[in-house]
Amino acid sequence: MDENVRVAVVGLGKMGLLHAGLLNVLPNADLVAFCEKSALIRKVLSKVFSAAYIVDSIEGLSGLDLDAVYVTTPIRSHSPIIRALYSEKISFNIFAEKTLASRFDEAKELCELSRKYGGVNMVGYQRRFSVTYRKAKDLLDHEALGEISSFEAYAYSSDFIRNEGDSRAQVSRGGVLRDLGCHALDVAPWFFGDMCVKSVKLGTSNSSSNTSVFFECVGSDGLDGRFSVSQSMENYRMPEVGFIINGSLGIMEVNDDRLDLRLKDGRSFTWYRHDLSDNVGFLLGSPEYFREDRCFIKSVLQGQAAEPSFEIALKVDYLIDQIENKYSEI
Repeated sequence: MDENVRVAVVGLGKMGLLHAGLLNVLPNADLVAFCEKSALIRKVLSKVFSAAYIVDSIEGLSGLDLDAVYVTTPIRSHSPIIRALYSEKISFNIFAEKTLASRFDEAKELCELSRKYGGVNMVGYQRRFSVTYRKAKDLLDHEALGEISSFEAYAYSSDFIRNEGDSRAQVSRGGVLRDLGCHALDVAPWFFGDMCVKSVKLGTSNSSSNTSVFFECVGSDGLDGRFSVSQSMENYRMPEVGFIINGSLGIMEVNDDRLDLRLKDGRSFTWYRHDLSDNVGFLLGSPEYFREDRCFIKSVLQGQAAEPSFEIALKVDYLIDQIENKYSEI
């Protein structure tokens, strides 16, 4: 492989534009092609990226000698696009925005294809690249809380608080679990290990709409976790994901901007983003996205596995599948 990674982006919505902007400034990344169905967006792209190949189908990416492809289309299209990338041998190094697929069986098939064809793969769960979450992970690994007894997780936004009946918009974004709750469902196994779903209740303590869900999980060691997810929560203009973790030595609270550690011996510590060297070479969206893309490009260059890989992200699709199966029992 050349020193630089030749990259294409499929789908130029919000996330596609974000990743394209970052890839355009990342060292060792050459943004050489776009795939987009919209003729209007293709026309704009041709003016902004005049040297790039701009095509309207996956097949149009064949023969471009691509080293990696970003799939940033709506979730329901991930499976057919990624299958085509593999079968047409366009690239075996694939980054997919979350979630990996729209159903567990589709995600499982994509994992099987990734094992068959090889290459580096990754799914865009960017909180693994958050300085507050990484600090929390380090503290947990060093048993700063002692033995973990339970945790509570939340994922809130106000996106549908005024238009809860807009089912078309909800579906286009994958629903409350795939659009928002998936981030908490990715962090939990990263922090605590594999889990399974114990119970599900539609609506939360503050909402009874179909944009909210409450569920409980249990780990293989008996660890209890409770999750509250809502896209119609007051005062969350920006989405927020957080955890409250109880251990034998104290309590930890972490969200996107802050980490609090309160120990039973009376000591307490607080870290904000700016305390944890939350600096990147180019800021677009949030710093996590830059680190995420840098990690993927570096992994492709070195031929090393990236995290979260398709296999790791499959755990999220598995948990969502369990939750949705329990919907029918309610």
